[in-house]
Amino acid sequence: MGAVGSVVRGVDASALGTLAMDTVLYRRYRDAGGRSAFLPWESSEGVESWEAAPAPARVAKVLIDRVTGGDVPPRYARLLNNVMHWGFGLAAGAGFGLAMNSRRPRVWYGLPFGAAVWAGGYAVLPRLGAYEEIWTYDLETLAKDLSAHLVFGTATAAAFLFLAHTEGEK
Repeated sequence: MGAVGSVVRGVDASALGTLAMDTVLYRRYRDAGGRSAFLPWESSEGVESWEAAPAPARVAKVLIDRVTGGDVPPRYARLLNNVMHWGFGLAAGAGFGLAMNSRRPRVWYGLPFGAAVWAGGYAVLPRLGAYEEIWTYDLETLAKDLSAHLVFGTATAAAFLFLAHTEGEK
């Protein structure tokens, strides 16, 4: 398979990885007393202000505001959160696919991949005003976030390997 095919496979695999990570985060939300069903929670139902918006939406706002010189209205927070969250997951999968183009895929590759995505977030997102610097978070918060990203990476790598086998590659 060529580089383009490997990238497409990575994007496909990371859709499952993103869903797996979101499933972990949703379970934690429910365990903490959250009451929304999965689909309303997954689609950011109720996010109507930038103050209440998760990091992906705030990153989108910063980028769009800088490019357009305008101010994105809060009514777009929910949509932008979903576009950025899923878009970043799929883009990370494209990178994973490209890296796998020159090696034999292994499920364990998902662990360093997930850790790299997690670390990258803490390197970039504070510069965009979406996160605080990493040292301001307590260890429990960091561990929960890292573990969710390890699920993302591992599920992406497992799906990538599964797709490789179903397409006849070893």
